[in-house]
Amino acid sequence: MKIDKTPVPLIVPNPEDPRLTERVAGTDQTGAAVEIRVPVERPLTLYLNAQEIVTMMTIGDYPEYLALGYLLNQNMLKYDDVVTEVEYDDDLQVVVVRTAHHTNFEAKLKKRTQTSGCAQGTAFGDLLEAVESVALPKAELRTSWLYQMTRAINTMPSLYLEAGAIHGCVLCQQGQPVCYTEDVGRHNAVDKIAGWIYRHGVDPGDKILYTTGRLTSEMIIKTVRMGIPILVSRSGFTAWGVELARQVGLTLVGRAKGKRFIALSGQERIVFDQNLAFVEEESARHKRKGEDRDD
Repeated sequence: MKIDKTPVPLIVPNPEDPRLTERVAGTDQTGAAVEIRVPVERPLTLYLNAQEIVTMMTIGDYPEYLALGYLLNQNMLKYDDVVTEVEYDDDLQVVVVRTAHHTNFEAKLKKRTQTSGCAQGTAFGDLLEAVESVALPKAELRTSWLYQMTRAINTMPSLYLEAGAIHGCVLCQQGQPVCYTEDVGRHNAVDKIAGWIYRHGVDPGDKILYTTGRLTSEMIIKTVRMGIPILVSRSGFTAWGVELARQVGLTLVGRAKGKRFIALSGQERIVFDQNLAFVEEESARHKRKGEDRDD
């Protein structure tokens, strides 16, 4: 991994960025005229050296992190590959990742378009093999950190709270968010975090990844590829996601809302140090907005 010696920027949502939402007029259930903010999605075409890889639908922030994270999580870029340049052209909506040497995957690639839905799909069948050899660090998840983390995430300004129809992923250290990304698909959001980790040489071994989306096999694979030992979601699980998490020793916590959560894998990392009498239930505002989310 190429390590950047400059200070690591803390990434948080910017709901006031005018490029990320637009106002749309409509009618509510009473027939009254209303105007709401909705997220903007735009195409971003990714090149690896001279090869076109994919066209993604994204809200458009942090394209460099998204490009690096996509390539890493699709196993097209290795963590020891040397990236010489990441070039983004806003007018053309193109991002080009250049490496010191050609990667092993360029000859296999075919042009494809990724929709903004959550079922992103992995590009190669060898991703499962790529995670089987990963040894996740022991780490620990204190329940006090979990409640501190979810409270901070739920109350932090975000596009989701302002406009809905968005997914978020948050990288946390203990109970403190350090990188919070959003996008129209949860896979874009987690890829931005992977790119941020790679770009700045961040140690993932003591981190917790929080996602608003389902705990599917792909989310487990991406978390393990990033070397993060703990994955938390406010949403639920899939059976294959749980099976994979148990196979690789990932701590998997779902349905984390208010005081409640369920751990289905890696429970040995959890330290129950929080007195639940001092934990508040989820706010009504967050519950109401949560109805808009595609879990």
